[in-house]
Amino acid sequence: MAKYIAKRILLAIVSIWIITMITFFAMNAIPGGPFNKEKALSEKTLKELEERYNLDKPVGEQYVLYMKDILHGDWGVSLKTGRPIWDDMIKKFAVSAKLGGMASIFAIIIGIILGAIAALTRNKLPDRLIIFFTTLGTAMPSFVLATLLLLVFCLKLGWFPVYSATDPNYTLPVIALAVYPMAYITRLTKTSMLDALNQDYIRTARAKGVSKLKVIFLHALRNALIPVITYVGPMVAYILTGSMVVENIFTIGGLGSTFVTSITSRDYPTIMAVTIFLAMLMVVANLLTDIVYKFVDPRIKLD
Repeated sequence: MAKYIAKRILLAIVSIWIITMITFFAMNAIPGGPFNKEKALSEKTLKELEERYNLDKPVGEQYVLYMKDILHGDWGVSLKTGRPIWDDMIKKFAVSAKLGGMASIFAIIIGIILGAIAALTRNKLPDRLIIFFTTLGTAMPSFVLATLLLLVFCLKLGWFPVYSATDPNYTLPVIALAVYPMAYITRLTKTSMLDALNQDYIRTARAKGVSKLKVIFLHALRNALIPVITYVGPMVAYILTGSMVVENIFTIGGLGSTFVTSITSRDYPTIMAVTIFLAMLMVVANLLTDIVYKFVDPRIKLD
């Protein structure tokens, strides 16, 4: 396993390097700059700002200088706020991690439970109701659901505050982020569970008189979790990194909203820092998913 992990880490480094290169050159190819405003700056001021942030140099040289700083642990400063990017990014990520973590746990637990129930009650009323609502969940984008939740429960019913700078409410954002992956996990668990229940080892366990609960949870559900784990790894990374629209809708100052703001304001160092950070999260999530395979099913070999 150590050889496999080392190989994956090497591939991860190459992948992150390619992502940084594509992002950097694509970002600089877009017309305009971070200091373009409605009220134009004087030519002298603009020149001084570009010299200060190395924007007066060729793009290739800018990239080399940026990568040297990153390798030395210097993530730079924001072109808009002048504050160190790393400090702001970690502070904002704590908010996104809290939101995404709760949404992931909710989606995984409820999705597996509903999927197992649907498989055990195949073609019966509970199964039909679960499939109906999960179909709605997979068809509705998170930003549409977030807008509906905000309209109904905040503006119409007044059950939740629309905005709180000191104590934001996570209930509605968590629901908005969790519904789609929960619905997908439910359908995935049901399919895998039905396949597992029809295997020979399940029939053998039943013939030996093993209790029904043991057959379901120890044998069928455990083997049905392999496809779910395949989806859960990237899903957790996606929820942690892809909550930008939901964060903006509910005015939660997480990393996603920071990323959107940095793009609209052409804050190059912040765009690069957040991109690299999110790419690292995605790579780590995929690596951990492969390692968990081994513990769930010892027959899997990691070469």
